[in-house]
Amino acid sequence: MNRFQRLAYRPFFIRLFHWEYWSFSTVYVPIYIVWIWLCIRARSFFFFAASNPTIKNGGFLNESKKEIAPIIPSSLQPKTVFFSIPSNADIVIQELYKNKLSFPMIGKPDIGGRGRGVKALSNEEDVRLYVKNAFLDFHIQEFVPYKNEVGIFYYRYPNEENGKLSGIVRKEFLKVKGNGSRNIIELLQENKRAILQLPILKKLYGEKLFEVLPDGEEKILVPYGNHARGAMFIDDSNLIDEELTKTIDDLCKKMDSFYFGRLDIRYNNWEELKQGKNFSIIEVNGAGSEPTHIYDPKHSLFFAWKEIIRHWILLWRISRINHKKGYLYLSLKDGVNMFREDKIISQKLAAMPE
Repeated sequence: MNRFQRLAYRPFFIRLFHWEYWSFSTVYVPIYIVWIWLCIRARSFFFFAASNPTIKNGGFLNESKKEIAPIIPSSLQPKTVFFSIPSNADIVIQELYKNKLSFPMIGKPDIGGRGRGVKALSNEEDVRLYVKNAFLDFHIQEFVPYKNEVGIFYYRYPNEENGKLSGIVRKEFLKVKGNGSRNIIELLQENKRAILQLPILKKLYGEKLFEVLPDGEEKILVPYGNHARGAMFIDDSNLIDEELTKTIDDLCKKMDSFYFGRLDIRYNNWEELKQGKNFSIIEVNGAGSEPTHIYDPKHSLFFAWKEIIRHWILLWRISRINHKKGYLYLSLKDGVNMFREDKIISQKLAAMPE
């Protein structure tokens, strides 16, 4: 590997030459003029609150997963137990067993985003540490055994009977494949996506990263589909068809006043998912949802801007229709308070160890 190739594998240059790793502000600021124009047309900076009337702020910011859970069919959710802080670790563990959860599990903040504060829990000690470091209310849910994860973006105009799908993102978990000679950390250093995760992985796995995997054996290092934690997002929007659309539409219409957002789903195989079989909804995201298929490495920043703007317009149209039906936008005072609350929440999430 020559000097320029080595430079290409340094974290700074990986982030520089791959826009998918740029900060939220860097990606969004150039197109904020469109958002401002939509606000002017709606005569409100906080029109999005009317998009999903049963979700706080329409699901734009600071929505509670505990409050969203009741609108999702219970049979399609993983077993989940919610806790408020401060919590006693012994009581948390008792409640988990009482609700028949078993390891592994996943811990998540009740209010979060972009994978912040999400952690895999393998044993009671992991639970105790998670409880100790929880600066926000949190929940712990069973680890859904289905091997595949996908994000499906859904929208429905409130004055129309049927909804549509506007994007599908398939999530490939961060993993390595052994060759019988190189250890895990050496394999990770050959993967630009994995290089960015090395500091966290070293904390999580320590000496285990020096294990040499047999030839052909795969090991998943981050068992959930979060882009910020190394998952690769693949745009599978071409798989949208009539059967899948009907399945997701029927499901979303069972969710009270849900018109715009992304469902994060674990599933067994694609054909069963299309038929509405063997899948679990691990998260519902509302007005603040990104069309995450934009993060497919094959897509340009211009494609991302086009898709973001397209979804903003959908959000604006849905919010306007609901507003005419009597659903309110946020007041200026409430909108400002929402952003202040988000700042505090972000600071607390940043304080939680990876």
